[in-house]
Amino acid sequence: MTAAKHSKTSSSRQPLLREPEPPQYVVVLPPYPNRHRYRQSLSFRLICSATAVLFLLAAAYLLWPSDPELSIARLSLDRLHFHARPKISLDVALDLTIKVRNKDFYSIDYDSLLVGIAYKGEELGFMTSDGGRIKARGSSYVNAALNLDGVEILSDVILLLEDLVRGEITFDTVSEISGKIGLFFFDIPIKAKVSCEVIVNTRNQTITRQSCYPKV
Repeated sequence: MTAAKHSKTSSSRQPLLREPEPPQYVVVLPPYPNRHRYRQSLSFRLICSATAVLFLLAAAYLLWPSDPELSIARLSLDRLHFHARPKISLDVALDLTIKVRNKDFYSIDYDSLLVGIAYKGEELGFMTSDGGRIKARGSSYVNAALNLDGVEILSDVILLLEDLVRGEITFDTVSEISGKIGLFFFDIPIKAKVSCEVIVNTRNQTITRQSCYPKV
């Protein structure tokens, strides 16, 4: 009787709930970046940027309009006469064929072609021809005839007489073309010049030597 009572008393002293376990913490760390992949991505971006810049520069270089090129395809002397009375003067007739080359990807509309002739820096006369159009990346040949009659030599008469005695006279010719290029909604003016030094034999009235170069 006593033992049963003691057993009942000890069982009533046991706790009804278990003691809570100590808390457990989990630390989540961010993934560390892969340095090799980061460098590869950075290199790829740099290469793409450099390629895009080079492409834009090349496109600007190719598409940006430039002045046409002028060259003398043919130059011949048709007539050369000197007059001593009433004043020292001369008659000159030149026949030229000028090649105009368009380097751009746009057509060129030129207004006129001007050809002038000078002696010792003194302009003797000039002529102009009508305008035209030169297709993109193409060339055109323009004929020009320069006829001067009774042109007086005022400042260099002595030098002219010396050239006549020597049998050679040097003329300077300048050919100039001007026009415009239509780029989108804009008209960009263009101009080109070519200068030639022409040495003429006064005895047989032929061109013995000519030297041409672009003029800025």
